[in-house]
Amino acid sequence: MAKDARVQSAISHWAPRFVSNGVLLADFEDVTASVERWEDWCRAWSDRAKVHEDLGRASLKDGFKLTAGEHLVRAGVYYHFAKFVFVQDVDEMRAAHMKAVECYRDGVALLRPNPGKRVAIPFEGKTIFGVLRGSGPVVVMAPGLDSTKEELHAYEEPFLARGMATLAIDGPGQGEAEYEIPICGDYERAAKAVCDWIEERSDLDAKRIAIWGVSLGGYYAPRAAAYEKRIKACVALSGPFDWQTIWDGLPELTRDTFRVRSHSKTMDEARANARKLTLVEAAKNIQCPIFVVAGRQDRLVPAADAERLARSVRGPVELMVVEDGGHNANNRPYRYRSRTADWLAGQFGLPKL
Repeated sequence: MAKDARVQSAISHWAPRFVSNGVLLADFEDVTASVERWEDWCRAWSDRAKVHEDLGRASLKDGFKLTAGEHLVRAGVYYHFAKFVFVQDVDEMRAAHMKAVECYRDGVALLRPNPGKRVAIPFEGKTIFGVLRGSGPVVVMAPGLDSTKEELHAYEEPFLARGMATLAIDGPGQGEAEYEIPICGDYERAAKAVCDWIEERSDLDAKRIAIWGVSLGGYYAPRAAAYEKRIKACVALSGPFDWQTIWDGLPELTRDTFRVRSHSKTMDEARANARKLTLVEAAKNIQCPIFVVAGRQDRLVPAADAERLARSVRGPVELMVVEDGGHNANNRPYRYRSRTADWLAGQFGLPKL
């Protein structure tokens, strides 16, 4: 029996992303081979996540905290991929999401040398939740349309290793915020709330704040840097320059996910909301140093968008197009992850390691 088109699309577009962000290849092959109907996707990934969760809970019971942390972080990532674009059944999606939050929260707190802690950031009468790891200069990390703070774990490691703190957040329309706060084009509102919160802390250096974003977060990060001047550097990975211009070429799962997370009732309303996510006027206001990354083979967001961003900013810019890279160059993470971390360490005046 042939897999339905949505399952095929998920495997085709996101296999490198799963593997480079913490899913073991054997698990990816096992789970995706077992799924023929999209309706079974969330359950299949949740079942495999529970295998890792059970290993973590058992290790914790036996007193092996580090091992427990490693298993539980992986379980959190698997539960995340169970829900990531599973918007056709919101109740099932949300159940998997809450398991992702729970497992990752419990696991990251046990890691060494950079344990993480859950934090709550006031935002316009509501709350943005994040995970803070480390201290000192801080990198605010913005997920994309279907990613969450839990998926950013692998992206954090190079920055932590070079002496920076990471603050992965679920901004408007993302992760824990997606149910109450819709996607917004003016992400600088969230950045302001986060910078305000950082300024109140003694363990973070409010004079050295950077923002990093992946996929749609690769739009959010430069958008924030354009208007929130407490941000001193920016890293943008495969973000759209003007979301509406690529709308029709996006996978059905992606457009439907945007409809749900922008709190749009119809696809026409979603398209109208997509027009609000644009850097056309904002890019010229980016004066801080920015590192822009794209994959030339990206089938979701053309590399031309990254090139347009690089041409449009007024501050120092470094553009890296991975010629054999797909979306976020997740098939070639070794090309850019360490390099962007070295670049940002240099912007913060940290020593070369």
